[in-house]
Amino acid sequence: MRTPALAEKWPALAGLSAVFLFEMLDNSILNVALPTIGRELAASTTTLQWITGAYSVVFGGLMLAFGALADRVGRRKIMLTGLVLLGVASLATMVVTAAWQLIAVRALMGVAAAMTTPGSLALAFRLFDEDVLRVRATTLISTVGLIGLAVGPTAGGLALTVAPWQALLLVNVPVAALAFLGIRTGIPADDPADLHHEPIDVPGAVLGTATIVLALLAPTFFVEAGTSSALPWGAAALVAGACFVVREKTARHPLLDLALVARPLVSSGLALKAAAGLATAGLSYLVTLHLQFGLGWAPAEAALGMLPQVVVLIAGGAVITPLITRVGLTKAAWLSAAAVVCGLAVYTVFGGLGYTWIAVALALVAVGMRVVGVVAGTNVMRGLPSNRTTIGAALVDTASEVTTGIGIASSGTILALAFPGALTAALHSADFLTATTYAGLALTVLSATLVGFGILRS
Repeated sequence: MRTPALAEKWPALAGLSAVFLFEMLDNSILNVALPTIGRELAASTTTLQWITGAYSVVFGGLMLAFGALADRVGRRKIMLTGLVLLGVASLATMVVTAAWQLIAVRALMGVAAAMTTPGSLALAFRLFDEDVLRVRATTLISTVGLIGLAVGPTAGGLALTVAPWQALLLVNVPVAALAFLGIRTGIPADDPADLHHEPIDVPGAVLGTATIVLALLAPTFFVEAGTSSALPWGAAALVAGACFVVREKTARHPLLDLALVARPLVSSGLALKAAAGLATAGLSYLVTLHLQFGLGWAPAEAALGMLPQVVVLIAGGAVITPLITRVGLTKAAWLSAAAVVCGLAVYTVFGGLGYTWIAVALALVAVGMRVVGVVAGTNVMRGLPSNRTTIGAALVDTASEVTTGIGIASSGTILALAFPGALTAALHSADFLTATTYAGLALTVLSATLVGFGILRS
């Protein structure tokens, strides 16, 4: 049977690209409007934090549960339902008059994201039988999303000069409509024979959701109130996680078969994806503070200083297919993950010598993350049975979400311990630069450990 070319699947690819565009664009475009929202809705700083945090926590917490459900009732069906919910929730912003209402709308959008995002990788994997085409499709979809991530804040800022802040969320409506049409017309309904027919593990779903929600809340509370506030949530996440593992090992029909997670391609792909998420989030957090407090740059200058990361993330898609063609999927994953660790090491050793080294570190981590993001996800899909691909995609996204929070929290904790003074006293401070070095070293060690595990498992 002839394998379809990429161009022949353009309706499906357009729809799946629109899904990923929503995921990347949503929080980045809304952040620009937070000061305006705060004034119009009389929202405190903590409330504004929850306007973005409610989405992330619900999204991360429900991905595993919806991934398992999609493998049972149909990936396409769950994704289309989620897109309808996204459109309705976005339209609801037109009647928002209080901050708590906006938080509720953002939580509904998080539910919609949990229903749609894991399915985008699973459905893209199903479109083709050849790994090269799967990688090219995933690269195309992720590039569209990253362009949205890059232009979102600028486009949002320009839109606010002529439109109310609600317009930034209403843009989700045409995006959801495009995604719905593309997926509805370009992807056939799931074959019942390809679905997973065991009953869903409700206690496992509850424990898994609780584990991820608590793990995501810990960094949020750390940012708000410091280490002492975050520690109980982190401890609760560990307890819930232990209970989840016990449940999954003893349940007759587990939500997540841990034997599948232990497969070499799956565990390796998850470890490499986690390393990339940890490194990218942690380095971005450190560099943002480093540029403003260590080097004394203004916020606008610091935003421009992050451009090497943005440019490489977008342009890096061009190297993925040639690299895989030359060395294969497995070695491409190793090399890209090694680039992430090298980028962190460059920042740790040379970051204090000036911006040039910081830019090199941002570029190395970005190009590594760009490749490993596609390759690791493809390897996880390759390592799973066809009726478990959506929960596999949910695992990939969950690993990235959780380690993103861990990267920020661990960097912030080490900074707080090594530089206990107020950040206002950090300007041009040698002690502050030393603290960023310690935080960079911790990120390097953590990422290198995950990468080493991933390489050994593969």
